Amino acid sequence: MEPVNDKIRIDKFLWAIRLYKTRALAAEACERGRVKIGDLNVKASRSVKVGETIVLHRGPWHQHIYVLKVTQKRMGAPLVKDFYEDRTPLEEIEKNRLHQAAMSSYALTPGAGRPTKKDRRQMDDFMGDW
Repeated sequence: MEPVNDKIRIDKFLWAIRLYKTRALAAEACERGRVKIGDLNVKASRSVKVGETIVLHRGPWHQHIYVLKVTQKRMGAPLVKDFYEDRTPLEEIEKNRLHQAAMSSYALTPGAGRPTKKDRRQMDDFMGDW
């Protein structure tokens, strides 16, 4: 493991701890206001410090991440648990569970092909602006 730095960009940190598949997606989430520290939206270039709580807006729910250590290198999933702690409240976890259950009711039958325009409109109306 590399030496731990005190400062790292938030987009790089979120990518390194595997919360986003690419660094570009993490930066886009910051740009769209889906990443907060405290009550403030953060830019992708903001530095992350140990002890901060990062709130990620993930659709209809918010994930709360507490920073234990910082790293600049992406790592395997088993090692990630040493770098952050998920402190998402139970209400938010329940929102996510309900959302996933509702979305599974919109699942098309296998082999039915792409959703029709009407299906897409119904899914968009259900999802709302998130």
